Amino acid sequence: MQMTSSRPYLVRAMYQWVADNGMTPHLLVDVSVDGVQVPAEHVQNGKIILNIAPMAVTGLVLGDTEVTFNARFSGKAMDLFVPIDAVLAVYAKENGQGMMFSEDDGAISSSEDGNDPDPDPDKPKRPSLRVVK
Repeated sequence: MQMTSSRPYLVRAMYQWVADNGMTPHLLVDVSVDGVQVPAEHVQNGKIILNIAPMAVTGLVLGDTEVTFNARFSGKAMDLFVPIDAVLAVYAKENGQGMMFSEDDGAISSSEDGNDPDPDPDKPKRPSLRVVK
């Protein structure tokens, strides 16, 4: 049985975690994905970074298929639409901690200490579980 995408759940969780820690949540968005509606003048190298902190946006909806909100760019209000598949990362502006996503829907890295989590990406990974009390 195929499960639904984990990306929207992870986006919501990372947003909440960043905000709960008093940091500024940002989205890194791939603007080449069909349906992305963002201010083109702020796009660099096919990507845009969006501040989605509560004080920076209105009407933020972190949905299962898209992220929508209203924000001001150069003083002009704009409705933004980001398909969930276009979200490449959610992270804290202040320290870069957060999560990046791979194109096949999985999380590829999360950084809680700012260091590269996997120094040897070609090495096979061993599954691991740990008890959290």
